[in-house]
Amino acid sequence: MHQPRILRELRESGHVHRTVKAEVRENLLAKLRAGEPRFPGIVGFDDTVLPHLERALLAGHDLVLLGERGQGKTRLIRTVTGLLDEWTPIVEGCEINDHPYAPVCTRCQALAREMGDDLPIAWKHRDERYGEKLATPDTSVGDLIGDVDPIKIAEGRTLGDPETVHYGLVPRTNRGVFSVNELPDLAERIQVSLLNVLEERDIQVRGYNLRLPLDLLLIASANPEDYTNRGRIITPLKDRFGAEIRTHYPLTVEDELRLIRQESMPDIGADIPEHLVEVIARFTRLVRESTAVDARSGVSARFSIAAAETAAASAVRRAAIAGEEQAVARVVDLACVVHSLRGKVEFEVSEEGRETEILAHLLRRATAETFRNRLGGMDLSAVIDKFSEGNQVESGELVPAAELLHRMGPVTGLAKVMSRLGMGAGEESPGHAAAALEFALEGLYLMRRLSKEDVDGVSVYRT
Repeated sequence: MHQPRILRELRESGHVHRTVKAEVRENLLAKLRAGEPRFPGIVGFDDTVLPHLERALLAGHDLVLLGERGQGKTRLIRTVTGLLDEWTPIVEGCEINDHPYAPVCTRCQALAREMGDDLPIAWKHRDERYGEKLATPDTSVGDLIGDVDPIKIAEGRTLGDPETVHYGLVPRTNRGVFSVNELPDLAERIQVSLLNVLEERDIQVRGYNLRLPLDLLLIASANPEDYTNRGRIITPLKDRFGAEIRTHYPLTVEDELRLIRQESMPDIGADIPEHLVEVIARFTRLVRESTAVDARSGVSARFSIAAAETAAASAVRRAAIAGEEQAVARVVDLACVVHSLRGKVEFEVSEEGRETEILAHLLRRATAETFRNRLGGMDLSAVIDKFSEGNQVESGELVPAAELLHRMGPVTGLAKVMSRLGMGAGEESPGHAAAALEFALEGLYLMRRLSKEDVDGVSVYRT
């Protein structure tokens, strides 16, 4: 597609100048009418968060997303750029992305007067029209808004010359979407610097005003506990945002499953059967609901994603050591999750020293709930009969799938167990059979139909 390179060609093409918020509004309406996805990759917000977000964008509001850590706030903010036009024209070489029809900086206005319809044009993709700043206590006004450039002063320009300013992140995202993550972490004097940006749309640097009518959509994120009058946010800044939208963790196990499948690394090299993903999803939800965990801190969605990746990595390690052709995660691979992810959870002070014990207990509960959901009511007497004469079966994180199946011997009805666990065609490998068998053994132990002894990473099942 030919893109005009000078102002005359742009006018002849029929291009219409729209503000960022008008762009977002019209493109969002087009997607709504066509029934197209508006925020790809966002899971579990369809009936709760997204309707509020869409209303805020249609109203042209700057907004703030409130939620605990790991609720997908930043991911959601980044998807808003998909509502911008794919390409937009700017004055070539402009630091703040001036539109050729209405340049606002001194340099582009002078260039427009000099060159007229021959004003050179460049094009920016929507992915380049997004700016982001993680708020930290050491963030300065210069970082966000701008500061006087001493090099330009040394070149002979006067202090009051607008061209002596080195623009910060906000004006450099002019005609785009700018995000401030963890807004209350900004020092109060820095929060004050955003007041004019949000309302009057101008910026002030070193005591003199630059009347730059910035055109941008500002979206911030914050923890609800900090975003209060008693927290670390100044009231006038709160008043400037048009909408406050609460996010949340996945509300259902199904949403948690979708999130894990979508976000966990696809190239680790191991298959994680669906029933193990469900165990991880239920485990994550139980940790969030536990009274031993600090509810104000929350349990990030990254917890479940990292758990799935850790279990897969354990299966890959076993396959490499034991020489297995295929790595398939089993129940035994979940034990390492407790130790690996303990640091992702903030516990109540009264539970200090019991962190591992608490997580291990919750993992057993999640496994039991998944067993009842997947295999509850199924006749597993053929598995129990294998232990009728005092037999025992050893499993462990380094026991290969073929060896576990050999130790157990033929089990009547194992194919039905695999089917109930969602293992379809193409999943009849020894790895999948061992994963189904070990899950049945663990479930029978948790239902008190079998006993189990754990010694040095080896699990011994017996009656």
